[in-house]
Amino acid sequence: MSHDPSNPLPASNDSRPHADLLELCLVLAREKKKIVQITLGAAILAAVIVLIIPKMYTATATILPPQQNQSVLSSMMGQMAVAQTLDLRDLGLKNPSDVFVAMLKSRTVEDALINRFDLRKVYYIKRYQDTRKKLESRSEIDPEKEGLISIQVSDRDPDRAAAIANAWVDELRALNQSLALTEAAQRRVFFEQKLSQERAELARAEAGLKVIEEKTGIIQPDAQTRALIGAVADLRAQIAAKQVQLQSLRMYATENNPDVKRAERELAELQAQSARASQLGRGGEVGGEGNVQVPTGKLAAANVDYVRAAREMRYHESLYDFLSRQLEAARLDEAKDAVLVQVVDRAVPPEKKSSPKRMLIVAVTALLAFLVACFAILLREAIRRRQQDPVEAARIAQLNQYLRSPLR
Repeated sequence: MSHDPSNPLPASNDSRPHADLLELCLVLAREKKKIVQITLGAAILAAVIVLIIPKMYTATATILPPQQNQSVLSSMMGQMAVAQTLDLRDLGLKNPSDVFVAMLKSRTVEDALINRFDLRKVYYIKRYQDTRKKLESRSEIDPEKEGLISIQVSDRDPDRAAAIANAWVDELRALNQSLALTEAAQRRVFFEQKLSQERAELARAEAGLKVIEEKTGIIQPDAQTRALIGAVADLRAQIAAKQVQLQSLRMYATENNPDVKRAERELAELQAQSARASQLGRGGEVGGEGNVQVPTGKLAAANVDYVRAAREMRYHESLYDFLSRQLEAARLDEAKDAVLVQVVDRAVPPEKKSSPKRMLIVAVTALLAFLVACFAILLREAIRRRQQDPVEAARIAQLNQYLRSPLR
């Protein structure tokens, strides 16, 4: 039986619809030169392209996210007693790492970096919005499993890559400090105003007590009177102090904040004590506006005016002392270093490029070219065999005619 010597695939006695593996290998072996040429050509072209692509260097800075700290005010007020038994997830709050990552990706931080390094000029971009996108594509901010946050910046200049990575940390520190000082400053201004008002009230109470002393001649009341004055005044001062504390918390916390809810409960308890004391004092005189007055039924008539004035002064003294301590705490919070960003590793100029990975690109390109060449050769061989069949040849010719005909 004779066959075409140029065709290494003699016709088989059985009419199998698909060629077996040996036939495919024979076809590829016959076209091995063309396959090698295509593979080498693609590899050389990829090598030329990767040589043209500029080198990129990646610098990495690592920071430790903040731990939940308490301010001086919280330390003095005992605000963290309940918070220590709760997890952040119990309060519906995010992990501190997520908060820091969000702050790093904020427009404020990105614009500060763009202006600091004049990145619009570096990236040849005019608009800030496009420059921010370019900066984000060159930067990678990820919280690691170990609890740290890594900041990776890629740039053509290794020194600039390290400088930008460290600048991310610096701008985060500046933003965090600004936010912390703003909250402390608000509390300081609030307590300054309250203390100024209370100073005037205390002065009026002192003047009123002096007038009563001159009028009645009483300078030192008996022990029972002093105890009654102290107890009632302290209770009123505690209620007023708790109300001031609640007002201060509501300046920067919502009604669902656990500190606000705890302060509301404590205020309600103090007011309940005041109500019970009011019931005990019904044998005497109960004043208006919900404030308990000293039972005066058992006191001499000459002591009544003095008790009222002394009680008022004791109340304002206690409240003034409370506001003074809170103002000092707010000043300490404002003056202290609010930087909570702890740098584990500062970025240093990388010694090796991070991209392009030239050998990998060339190898992958060569492999893809080899596979494409093999597929193309096998496809062409399949079409050639189809054309040898008259019926298939007619169908292929008809397909070519349809493809070449213009669109109507």
